[in-house]
Amino acid sequence: MKVMVNDEELEVSDDTTVSGLLQTLGFPERGIAVAVNWTVLPRSQWNSAVPEGARVEVVTAVQGG
Repeated sequence: MKVMVNDEELEVSDDTTVSGLLQTLGFPERGIAVAVNWTVLPRSQWNSAVPEGARVEVVTAVQGG
């Protein structure tokens, strides 16, 4: 199935979870926030499946000022 991750279309398997997607794409386990279809997803829900056609946004926290 196809999903959009940070404005890039990707082909993933039907049983892909949010955490699996993040791991496959090399995102760190800490310091990120994830939104699926414009809704921020709590870390406790990252084991849920990514819906077909989903728009996933991953934002990395940056420290500084």
